[in-house]
Order: sequence, then structure tokens, then C-alpha cells
Amino acid sequence: MRTLHVVMPVYNEPATLAAAVGRVLAAPLPAGWQVRAVLVDDGSDAATKAVIADLGARLGVTTLLHPQNRGKGAAIRTGFAHVLGVAADDDAILIQDADLEYDPADFPTLLAPLVAGDADLVLGNRWATPPKGLKRLAHRLANGFLTLASNLTTGLAVHDMECCFKLFTVPAMRRIIGDLDEERFGIEPQIVAAAARRGLRVREAPVSYAPRGFDEGKKIRMKDGVRVFVVLWRERRRTKRAARAVHSPA
Repeated sequence: MRTLHVVMPVYNEPATLAAAVGRVLAAPLPAGWQVRAVLVDDGSDAATKAVIADLGARLGVTTLLHPQNRGKGAAIRTGFAHVLGVAADDDAILIQDADLEYDPADFPTLLAPLVAGDADLVLGNRWATPPKGLKRLAHRLANGFLTLASNLTTGLAVHDMECCFKLFTVPAMRRIIGDLDEERFGIEPQIVAAAARRGLRVREAPVSYAPRGFDEGKKIRMKDGVRVFVVLWRERRRTKRAARAVHSPA
């Protein structure tokens, strides 16, 4: 039986966390697969900690703790490191937010290229269906600008670099985890840049998306968009250094 290890970074999500975990554990999967949820508490408030403790005791999900808030990227990296210590090579690792913006019903669509042996990393694409409404259109345009910057840096041609849904084979994660050091939302472009630098086969899959507003707890801010460009600049330099090392005489 192959396992889909779902890493869920959690920071102050008492209203949605239990429902999100319930959907993850009930998600449809291809034959021969099972799901395992890994919650990483990134210094959450007492209400969220109580939900996490209940889920761990009642459903047996794995719970990891950051005593203080460090950021989404740090929580994701903690989850990755844990999974690599327990996973088999034919398992898979997926990032899933705890805020109900992303639907675990999309797991089979994401897994399909991996199961077929065509991908090392599968990125969700929220924009396969044109967005409706001005707020979603504005979000799409901003995301498209950041994705274009990422594509120009990496040489890839993806449509939604910022999508939370990123699905890895375990061997692929072992190849890139040493390249990951971003603490906040900069982890998204860094993952894609590392995948390109390491020569991973990157595919995309259409996914649904139910965005929430800042009044509902959305945490990404303007400075995180700016950070994307800092990360891409750093990753471009790292890629150039790696290329020089490969081609330099022994």
C-alpha cells in the first residue's frame, strides 16, 4: 500500500482545521493508496492547539510543533523532514492548507501524472477555468505576473507557481530538500526553482479553488509578493553557481 503524506502547515485556524483534516482523510484515492495527515502547528493560538490535540487523539493524525511562529515555509520544511524519515520511496508528499481554499477531492487528479510515472512534481493549476468576478480576476493577474517572473527565472512554463497544491515523489523531495530554506511564503517560488535546477519532471493538474478574504483569515501580504522577486534573484544566482561548478575543470 502506497501512502500519500499530506503536510498541513497550521497557524491560527480553529474554525476550519477540523473540517479540512476530515476532508483530507475522506478524500478519494487511486486503488492501492492510503492517506496520512501531518499537521505542523506553527506557534498557533490556544484555540487552534486544542483542535490539533483533539485531532491527534481522536483521529491519530501526526502532529508536530513549533513553539513559536516561524512562517509557512518553515512549517512546510518541518513536515517534509518528518515525512522523509518515515516514508517509502514509492510514497508521495503533498502540501495542503488548513483553510478550506483547496479541495482534497482533487487528490486523484493531482496523483494521476505521478501514478503514470510521468512526473516527479505535480503543481496544481487554479486557473484552468477562467476566474469569475473582479476580485478573482485581480488575483489571477497578480498571480500571473509572479508566475511569469518564475518562468523567466526557471525556464519552465507553468501556469500557477503560487498554487498551494504541490505533489512530490519521495525521491524528488530528497533531491530538493537541501535547497529549501525560506521561512514564509517564499517557499513557493523556491520549490519550483529548486525543482527546475535539479531537473525534476514538472507537470500540472487542474484544481478547484475557493479563495477567502483577509477578513476571513487570509495571511499572505504584499511584502510576500515582493519577497518572491528576492527569492527568484537568489535562486537564479544559485542556479548559475551550480552550472559553473558542473562545467569547471576538475
